[in-house]
Amino acid sequence: MVAVLGVVPAGAAGHESADKGAPAKTPVAVGYGGAVSSVDPDASAAGIDVLRHGGNAVDAAVATAAALGVTEPYSAGVGGGGYFVYYNAKRHQVSTLDGRETAPRSADQKLFLDKNGKPLPFADAVTSGLSVGTPGTPATWNDALKDWGTRSLGQVLRPAERLARDGFTVDSTFRQQTADNQARFKDFPATAKLFLPGGEPPAVGSTFRNPDLARTYALLAKKGVGAIYKGELGRDIVDTVRKPPVDPKAQRVVRAGDLTTEDLRSYGTKRQAPTRTDYRGLDVYGMAPSSSGGTSVAEALNILEKTDLSKLSDVEYLHRYIEASRIAFADRGRWVGDPAAEDVPTKGLTSQRFADSRACLIKDDAVLKSPVPPGDPNNPSGPGSCDTRGHAAPTTYEGENTTHLTVADKWGNVVAYTLTIEQTGGSGITVPGRGFLLNNELTDFSFAPADPAVHDPNLPGPGKRPRSSMSPTIVLDGHKPVLALGSPGGATIITTVLQTLLNHLDRGMPLVDAIAAPRASQRNAAQTELEPGLWNGPERAKLEALGHSFKQNPEIGAATGVQRLSGGRWLAAAETERRGGGSAMVVSPKR
Repeated sequence: MVAVLGVVPAGAAGHESADKGAPAKTPVAVGYGGAVSSVDPDASAAGIDVLRHGGNAVDAAVATAAALGVTEPYSAGVGGGGYFVYYNAKRHQVSTLDGRETAPRSADQKLFLDKNGKPLPFADAVTSGLSVGTPGTPATWNDALKDWGTRSLGQVLRPAERLARDGFTVDSTFRQQTADNQARFKDFPATAKLFLPGGEPPAVGSTFRNPDLARTYALLAKKGVGAIYKGELGRDIVDTVRKPPVDPKAQRVVRAGDLTTEDLRSYGTKRQAPTRTDYRGLDVYGMAPSSSGGTSVAEALNILEKTDLSKLSDVEYLHRYIEASRIAFADRGRWVGDPAAEDVPTKGLTSQRFADSRACLIKDDAVLKSPVPPGDPNNPSGPGSCDTRGHAAPTTYEGENTTHLTVADKWGNVVAYTLTIEQTGGSGITVPGRGFLLNNELTDFSFAPADPAVHDPNLPGPGKRPRSSMSPTIVLDGHKPVLALGSPGGATIITTVLQTLLNHLDRGMPLVDAIAAPRASQRNAAQTELEPGLWNGPERAKLEALGHSFKQNPEIGAATGVQRLSGGRWLAAAETERRGGGSAMVVSPKR
């Protein structure tokens, strides 16, 4: 699909605040003073307001994220975690914060096994206290502001507090996500009271208010994040996890978790170097493990580096992209986990030498059979050797929700921030009186090894961070930002970011069109997922003739990005249709 600049496609109407003067959604904006792109106009407007009043990109990113906790409560919020990537224009430096949730210190490899040693049904594990990790989002906000911001936490939470108190207008996406979770939500009185007024999903056009969340934000503004990690709010989280408040009439068996106040007290974000790779003369920075996003995107780019994708037909390009993704996921599954518990060869995975030893697996006239065995980045066999020494194992399941925001300011600072509570609706458990859902992030661990013969670096463990696919990405040309990008979508995040980068950098699409283009996602599986635009297009039959096998996915990801233009201008870009369309804004369209 080709997006029309400045035009909101049919079906792209989104959240409006209760103030009828709220901005409408638009997928692209160009102007001065900085830019914000998210899935929601109220959230983007919160970030723009901070920029307009002198805040920097970090201040605006936290403000936008907090507002998303109000309008996108099933994707992100105080009860979740995420990854924050920041480019400092003055220092010409990219830094990151790992704000991933952690398992309780009591967790072991049997966390999601039943009494017979068999993995629990996934749905049972999700809707339980077992799935809840120590939230990392509040610490991420606090540390990002402390290290790089110019405003206090209280200052940047004000727009979100006001939005939670005054409310926003429910759109069809919010209602549908609520309806999809209705069976779960009704089993938890605090969740049902908040999200199922009168026992039903809120009507489209109604005003949704969350006074409990407004009070939670006010408490964080007053007492800081210590209210969670050392105080009363944290105690409420622990009580909710250890004794999930289930409706006595519910038939659902909801397992308790083992989170403790000590788990909260000992939590900290991790400041670490980003991943980096050179692609077409540009520097591509991403998130290092515990996320697999940075290593996997970098490896796939390196595999494709020596192919001129700009000269290929659409079918040839898609074939190469799909195969590179397949190989990168094979290596991700074997090697990437929490580096505090696993020896993750980040340098090897992002090296050109290793990519060259894997690139020769790709043939123009044949398709690799999944699962592809992993290579060995610690000892790559060298360019052209076609490294196939590993033992193949299938890719484990990962949920497909989350949200992403991208921000730039007038000084040239840039933030790419992906945050989540995992599934749509997280664990389904709302902390009573606090107005937010708890994550089910621990289900991102492998419940058991996909293949007992292959080491799985992503099994549960005490204090361990589950592997993530979140891929907030910043691209520089020398010391100047080119663009920043990210997406929700579980493991499809990696392929969404990769395909969007290739669409823009290699295929020459404007950023908004690169985001809007129909997606394919191959994750070392027997079948590649296709959105309808490719499923119904002429490319599918030609790719099937090569040996590809496909299944349809109605929607993959929901990307946002910002791009630096000439003359101090910024372009913000978001989805034209996915999730009802995104919201791109700039501080001023004119100087």
